[in-house]
Amino acid sequence: MEIPVYNKSGERVAAVRLSDDKFGGPIRTRLMRDVVIMYEAAKRQGTACTKTKGEVAGGGKKPWVQKHTGRARAGSIRSPLWKGGGVSHGPKPRDYAYAIPKKAKKIALVSALASKVRDNEMVVIDSLDFSVPKTKQMVELLKSLKLHGNSCLVVTSKLDKAAWLSTRNIPHVKILASSDLNAYEVLKQKKILITRDALDNIG
Repeated sequence: MEIPVYNKSGERVAAVRLSDDKFGGPIRTRLMRDVVIMYEAAKRQGTACTKTKGEVAGGGKKPWVQKHTGRARAGSIRSPLWKGGGVSHGPKPRDYAYAIPKKAKKIALVSALASKVRDNEMVVIDSLDFSVPKTKQMVELLKSLKLHGNSCLVVTSKLDKAAWLSTRNIPHVKILASSDLNAYEVLKQKKILITRDALDNIG
């Protein structure tokens, strides 16, 4: 499998061959789904909280005697059956995060990248060097590569501060180093702009 490599002007300058062992195999959709759910779960705040009948204020006195009133037995006005009472089995603060094996996450990442390649949603650029931070320069680069207007993930071999500053104010565009890349971020964005060095690090 070969994909073209472009320069900053949007001109094709070379081609890079992807490993058939990694990118030529079947797309592991179920595994990608598991990884997405894992990252979404880790982002949950988990701060929802309700009070049990023991935590609600009041209710220390028995409303009426146990017998001979003709009414049902009651031990507290803060019972979950009463208005203003506690909540039975309600949510409590908890951590929803969990982890799946590293090997599974790596396979899911390769499958996500392979799906982008097969859908023509990945663009490889020879280099992404910025001498000074300039948002306008990044916007022009995205336009020349026909990526402007879509959500886009920019991937570099290492996070360059000038490139990051040039990208952070563009809506729906995010930049990551190849070492921080995961299947969730790849699938979240419509397009992928990746440098050749970053692609070599992954493939």
